[in-house]
Amino acid sequence: MITNLVKMDSEFIAERNYKHFKELHDNINQAVELLDYYHEVLYDELNIYHSSMSTRLNDIMALLTVFSVVFIPLTFIVGVYGMNFDNMPELHMPNGYFIAWVVMLLIAAGMLLFFKRKKWF
Repeated sequence: MITNLVKMDSEFIAERNYKHFKELHDNINQAVELLDYYHEVLYDELNIYHSSMSTRLNDIMALLTVFSVVFIPLTFIVGVYGMNFDNMPELHMPNGYFIAWVVMLLIAAGMLLFFKRKKWF
């Protein structure tokens, strides 16, 4: 509307008012350009925030994956020895319980060491 007033030749608008319309038009253009600049800055800040949240989520997911990968073989071992079959020779060994614990702890420690060396954890 202001652009139309600046360009319009009308007998109802005094010549001295055209310079005010022109100044108003320039002020509006500056405000629009400033608004576009702030929009871009806000968009960039939002992208930085989303990137940092995505990185944090990836770190958390990696840690949870390491823990689940460590506990999967332990769960398998516990599941096999929890079946109560009599034909499992190690069930009747006097130290079978402690051997199973040592094997599970060695597997967990070995996997954690492996992940630590790979810098996954």
